[in-house]
Amino acid sequence: MAGLMGRLGYLMVFRSQYYSRMAEDLHQRERTIKAARGRILDRNGTVIADNRTVCTISVIHNQIEDPERVISLLSEELELPQEEVRKKVVKRSSREIIKTNVDKEKGDVIRNYRLAGVKADEDYKRYYPYGSLASKVLGFTGGDNQGIIGLEVKYEEYLKGQNGLILTMTDAAGVELENAFEERVEPVAGGDLTVSLDVNIQTYAQQAALKVMEEKEAKRVSVIVMNPQNGEILAMVNVPEFDLNDPFTLNAEPEEGSAASRQDLLNQMWRNPAINDTYEPGSTFKIITAAAGLEAGVVGLEDHFSCPGFRIVEDRRIRCHKVGGHGGETFLQGAMNSCNPVFIDVGQRLGVERYYHYFTQFGLLGKTGVDLPGEASTIMHKKENMGLVELATVSFGQSFQITPLQLITTASSIINGGNRITPHFAIRSVSADGERVHEFSYPVRTGVVSEETSGTMRYILEQVVAGGSGKNAALEGYRIGGKTATSEKLPRSLKKYISSFVGFAPADNPRVIALITIDEPVGVYYGGTIAAPVIGDIFKNILPYLGIEAEEAQEQFLPIESVVDYSAKKTYTIP
Repeated sequence: MAGLMGRLGYLMVFRSQYYSRMAEDLHQRERTIKAARGRILDRNGTVIADNRTVCTISVIHNQIEDPERVISLLSEELELPQEEVRKKVVKRSSREIIKTNVDKEKGDVIRNYRLAGVKADEDYKRYYPYGSLASKVLGFTGGDNQGIIGLEVKYEEYLKGQNGLILTMTDAAGVELENAFEERVEPVAGGDLTVSLDVNIQTYAQQAALKVMEEKEAKRVSVIVMNPQNGEILAMVNVPEFDLNDPFTLNAEPEEGSAASRQDLLNQMWRNPAINDTYEPGSTFKIITAAAGLEAGVVGLEDHFSCPGFRIVEDRRIRCHKVGGHGGETFLQGAMNSCNPVFIDVGQRLGVERYYHYFTQFGLLGKTGVDLPGEASTIMHKKENMGLVELATVSFGQSFQITPLQLITTASSIINGGNRITPHFAIRSVSADGERVHEFSYPVRTGVVSEETSGTMRYILEQVVAGGSGKNAALEGYRIGGKTATSEKLPRSLKKYISSFVGFAPADNPRVIALITIDEPVGVYYGGTIAAPVIGDIFKNILPYLGIEAEEAQEQFLPIESVVDYSAKKTYTIP
């Protein structure tokens, strides 16, 4: 008896709080009140990711009075098999969720039946007003309203909010006590995220991409539109896109004979080629070779070259796209003609050591730092494995791979005065109560190239559009600069190509830059023929929209015979 009394005293005095908490937990029921997820808005305040009120239907076993009626009604209203509903209704647990993301109207119908033990709690479901627009950038959320891909997962901590709680008391049988105290902890909504995307520019670019994809029966088309001065991405298109409001439905039939699983096909559909995939850039990369050559002083606009249609490097015969060759030409004319032998010679003048130095200085060996998950790295030869042949092919954009975003970012740093900017989407986050505002900032590295080199490169690329391989991107009244490319995919034997064009405007003070890549076009596949006109068409729509007015009654392009270096104020005479 003494031992029992001692034990009883110990439990009542020293363990009383522990057992009191256990008893409270036994009689307490907890239900979550979901927090509204923060909205995503474009740069003009247009909502591009919002919430819709839905319901979560659940049952509490001990409170159900008529199980058969509950099973019958929930099965009918929620369009679920009776056996599936029955398993959850008869299961002895504190709470079983029957279905989530039920339309509010349907939830209200179920609530109005007043079925004992059936709960219809309001919840939120992500809703995207523009459907597939920027789908691979925005991303989507799962059943728990948590971000899965894209900006939704990248900025989860700003968007997710804090869930609330409803605490109710029950008797020993688990039935809620009607007059018992109910505690409610209100949810805190997530913050709104403003991004650099512009719905109108994204729409223009997506329409243009879809048009060329259909016309050329291409596998896919990507378009990036960016401010080259600060890295704000105004549009990022990857067609075919997918429906953000139905992200688990494939946007195309699997290829015949494909052994890929459904999940593999979904992952492929959600993939953002502009940042997740690498490719051989081809002649658009000649921008980098030209800038490195000018910066190192190994080439000038007046330097003369000869193109017989090929260049022999060690034991390799590397051909120009023009089989008969371009003959004698200056460096400027070589750039306008997109002549491979000219750029091979510039690469050889630089040598492996210096070329690799500029490759690193321009930021090409690292990632861009874009605020999206899954950015791919550049695939490049190791310096010690880079011989003269590898140097020659890299000089005109082959035998290595980068992402489209890496290319447009590097081109931006060359034409904007030499500042390596960080491409990005997020501008600011504002808490639900408006009290906390977080302004996002991104690193900028100066001195990538000199102002003089940058000015000369702007001039060269303007001439490429004025009278060279990029002339199909010319736009009356505007000074456009740019570079075309047609790169052959691996393995070369398949004869499949990626056509691309990078362009910017105005050429003397770039405020917008755009890159298009057309993957596996059918028929004519030259970048200057099929890619350049698309960027020209996009610029035709968005330049006036951005407030960049056409220059009337002015000579848009200087004659080739009078080449002006904008920075050095020099005039070169071309024979």
